[in-house]
Amino acid sequence: MNTQQIVCVAQFVAKAGKRDALVAALASLVPDTRREVGCIRYELNVSIDDDNKVAFVEKFVDRAAFDQHCAKEAIQHYFHHVMPELVESHHVEVFNQVIA
Repeated sequence: MNTQQIVCVAQFVAKAGKRDALVAALASLVPDTRREVGCIRYELNVSIDDDNKVAFVEKFVDRAAFDQHCAKEAIQHYFHHVMPELVESHHVEVFNQVIA
């Protein structure tokens, strides 16, 4: 029972002393992304066990909508200019939704 919906889990570990700046930078992406055509879910989370770990859980109607999101100027700016200053490590994984 596969759907075409895409779920992305993007995890970031803040550099020492950069957690608040990282959360602020990521939070700034939320309003515009939630207005994108094809965005179903876009939420920012902080780990219960380590507040330096921050994760987006994202859902888009299909791969095309997700790819359009990734190509947005604000997302590209974050990955190429903001993230190197604030993030110690990151992991992004994309899934096909099976069951909602």
